[in-house]
Amino acid sequence: MTSSDLRPVLDENDALRLLRGGEFELEGRLVDASNTTLRGFLTLDGVTARCVYKPVRGERPLWDFPDGTLAGREVAAYRFSRATGWGLVPPTVLRDGPLGPGACQLWIDEPSDAAPLVAFVPAASLPPGWFRIAAAQDEEGQAYLLAHADDPRLARMAVLDAVINNADRKGGHVLTGPAERIYGVDHGVCFHVEDKLRTVLWGWTGQALPEESVEVLTRLAGDLAGPLAEELADCLTGAEIAAVSARIARLLTLGRFPDPPEDWPAMPWPPI
Repeated sequence: MTSSDLRPVLDENDALRLLRGGEFELEGRLVDASNTTLRGFLTLDGVTARCVYKPVRGERPLWDFPDGTLAGREVAAYRFSRATGWGLVPPTVLRDGPLGPGACQLWIDEPSDAAPLVAFVPAASLPPGWFRIAAAQDEEGQAYLLAHADDPRLARMAVLDAVINNADRKGGHVLTGPAERIYGVDHGVCFHVEDKLRTVLWGWTGQALPEESVEVLTRLAGDLAGPLAEELADCLTGAEIAAVSARIARLLTLGRFPDPPEDWPAMPWPPI
């Protein structure tokens, strides 16, 4: 199977049908992942696309996430992202696979010329319009900055992460897809009932939430009293769903992006 055999862009509904009903062909394992993460192909009605498959049986138990599964939280993040209308998480479903039930997500191929939106940059060469997040040094002692672009797409992602309580928003979890869309991946440690936000996207700290985000969060607050809560119920506990509502209410009351925490690490490690 080569990239030329794959359909390059799928409509979201077509992607969901493929993810749910496509025939699996495993390609290999992503060895850098801390839990079993496999890449493969799905084929349905003559259409083939790559996917990421994370079987539940390959998950390492997490003492601070005793409820549910990483796979369930991956799917909940997609469903919640879809409810925002922002499309920041690739289509993701729970389905049976070669190693049993797990999360199956559409693979995002980044264009070869895609510029990173989060990066370490030389301290003297911060790109215009980028936020400085943290200072760093390379092995030779050269000064670098961890920074990210002042990009409205990233600002949406920062709002999403604050609501779903993402404990692992690394720079490498931000992908650029076709048509300059951006996606966030790896949402297995989200939705905890306690505050655990760890992210590299702190550039808007203290700034007012965009009007669009306020409108979306206001709508979601109502949806969580009904259909959205029902959609999340097979992935999250009732307490976790209630915590999402509470975080939305808090953000709307504050009217601004949250501040970095002072009593737990503000950024994941490694940050990229």
